[in-house]
Amino acid sequence: MSTTIQNTIVHQREEEAQQRRRVVTLLRVFLIVLVSVVVALAIVTESSESTTGVSLQSRWWLLVSGVLVFSLLVIAIDVATPKRKLATISAMLFGCFAGLVATLLLGIVIEYFAQTFLPSDLLADEGVKRLLLAIKVILGIGLCYLGAATVLQTQDDFRLVIPYVEFSKQLRGARPFLVDTSALIDGRILDIAETGLIQVPLIVPRFVIEELQTLSDSGDRLKRNRGRRGLDIVGRLQKNPRLDVTIDEQLVPGAGVDQMLVELAKVAPGTVLTTDSALSRIASIHGVASLNMHDLANALKPNVIPGEPLNVMLIKPGEQAGQGVGYLEDGTMVVAENGAEMIGRETQLVVTSTMQTSAGRLIFGRIREPGDDDNDASGAHESPRQTRRSGQRSDQRSSSS
Repeated sequence: MSTTIQNTIVHQREEEAQQRRRVVTLLRVFLIVLVSVVVALAIVTESSESTTGVSLQSRWWLLVSGVLVFSLLVIAIDVATPKRKLATISAMLFGCFAGLVATLLLGIVIEYFAQTFLPSDLLADEGVKRLLLAIKVILGIGLCYLGAATVLQTQDDFRLVIPYVEFSKQLRGARPFLVDTSALIDGRILDIAETGLIQVPLIVPRFVIEELQTLSDSGDRLKRNRGRRGLDIVGRLQKNPRLDVTIDEQLVPGAGVDQMLVELAKVAPGTVLTTDSALSRIASIHGVASLNMHDLANALKPNVIPGEPLNVMLIKPGEQAGQGVGYLEDGTMVVAENGAEMIGRETQLVVTSTMQTSAGRLIFGRIREPGDDDNDASGAHESPRQTRRSGQRSDQRSSSS
């Protein structure tokens, strides 16, 4: 399944590249035809002496040669720079525009000073006029260069101010979910989607898919299985009719996937969907909204009330002496007081307290004793205040242990 998804993604990218090449080829043909028509109209003139009624202008070959050299130069630049970026071109145009505006203003100042301080006979001299024109032209070239170079070197600083530097897809309405690699590998997003709870678009960045591909090609079997599972989840999400899933191709600056996700969430803007608590903290530091699926799962779990019986298989000793540790079917860790002797067997516990964290829920309990049946029966007739006090005493015992 994962191999099929990888082949599909590669095939789609190849088709997109071929389509772009066809469009560029058509543009080049259109350029050649259009230039040829314009040149033909320019060099042909009416003539009564010719039998056809038209003739070529004198020195027509100079125009044809110049246009041919210019067209070859344009096509050569196009072929030599296949990976041009719109943001770079836009930055250069803005820098040149700023340079031209500054040149216009300084040209007015130069003209004013010349009219004020230079004699009228000197201003009428053709050499002085050409000198002033040359000064304005050189000034314009220099300012255009400085403007373009400044914007190109500092375009990241202008990102929030100048929309021409980075053309980003601004999404309106509810914020979409930017799906992290960990959330795809976890797989519970698919179960949540089946319930119809997700009503916003899901965006899977290209760099997340590339990370999953790297994991699926790893020599480590565990990493390879995790990568393939993530790619499977991407394919199944795309096939879900209830979801609006988009593969985002935007190039985002960043040293790693976490940083690029945070940067993309700033631009979109969107909410990072993850199971990585470290990524959630990084997003919070940068002011980006995030949703940890562990927190969502904890919020949906039924509450375990202190005093309830609980059956669990203890499989290993705990951090404290005498403790036993087991796990429920959903992966919740259960710590049993004085349960070291019951390791390897299924036993019944009495819940004493619970604790919720971003990594999951912890349940603390003790080995159920025969006398606990009477306590449970009497506890059913306790007042709410007495129940709360007994729960507090249980919490204190578990914390002191």
